[in-house]
Amino acid sequence: MSDAMRLAAMIPHTADPRSAAQLARSYEEAGVDVLAVPEAYGFDAVSWLGYLAAVTERAQLMAQILPIYSRTPALTAMTAAGLDHLTGGRFVLGLGTSGPQVVEGWHGVPYHAPLGRTRETIDICRTVWRRERLDYPGAHYRIPLPPAMGTGLGKPLKLIDRPIQSAIPIYLAALGPANVELAATVAEGWVPFLYIPERASAVWDEALSRGRAKRDRQLGPLEIVAGGPMAIGADVTRLRGRDRDHLALYVGGMGARGQNFYNLLVQRYGFGMEAAQVQDLYLAGRREEAAARLPDELLEGTSLIGDEGYIRDRLGAFRDQGVTVLQVEPIGEDPLADVRRLRAILDSI
Repeated sequence: MSDAMRLAAMIPHTADPRSAAQLARSYEEAGVDVLAVPEAYGFDAVSWLGYLAAVTERAQLMAQILPIYSRTPALTAMTAAGLDHLTGGRFVLGLGTSGPQVVEGWHGVPYHAPLGRTRETIDICRTVWRRERLDYPGAHYRIPLPPAMGTGLGKPLKLIDRPIQSAIPIYLAALGPANVELAATVAEGWVPFLYIPERASAVWDEALSRGRAKRDRQLGPLEIVAGGPMAIGADVTRLRGRDRDHLALYVGGMGARGQNFYNLLVQRYGFGMEAAQVQDLYLAGRREEAAARLPDELLEGTSLIGDEGYIRDRLGAFRDQGVTVLQVEPIGEDPLADVRRLRAILDSI
């Protein structure tokens, strides 16, 4: 693979899927290499990815991120195989655990053993894609179901259809040390959120080193997908403030005290006092004050917003940390023009 960073962009869920399709086509024509579709507790990502598969030709399509608790491992594997077929071998399976607030509050299943379940889900998916009979005696998933746990009629099966990629790439969303180590050990890629390249080493280097030491060489080098809101121009730094409400939701309200992974990350970045204040204000219903309390350094560090020289410097910081896929959310007045400019900058460095 070339040392040049690839370019990714998120395709948001919109009221009009035709608008999403046009955006995907425009980004692909502008040189975007990976089109990512999110999934939380709104529209599912799978139906949108199937729709976009029909209107794109070159870019990879990535689910970002399918939570492991909302589908059985076998269904996740089947879904990935189907999307791989629809895209002609362009699909990337993004997996993550989400958090207890969503898993238990929306899906109604226990947020139990996230690390072990993630590893077993990956094992099962790869077994299915190799079209081997699925006989998996895991600690968390036992397939077929043992007779004592069901009717006793289950038997090992194998995937009827054949995916184009026998090893569909798996990118794991992870923030905590154990999950990041797992990503570096068993996944083709790692997707961190709220990534600040200048502070990343202090937070994640040890976990990445432990995982890479155990990594199967056949997986190849670990892909790292990171970036943030993006705008290019002489007078665009004011746009950083647009992300305040979004960041406040994650840092302040995405999870309970002690169970907010994003708040813990911001603390590990060195903003402990600010993270606590944002959470206190957000959970008290004072959301505007919570957003205002976010440090400017956090907003700047998690975005790519500035003039072309500034963007070049930021890209250098991402490259120095081993980021291989730069994922952006264009928020300027002319998003498509910014994507074209960013593509040109990436091609020139």
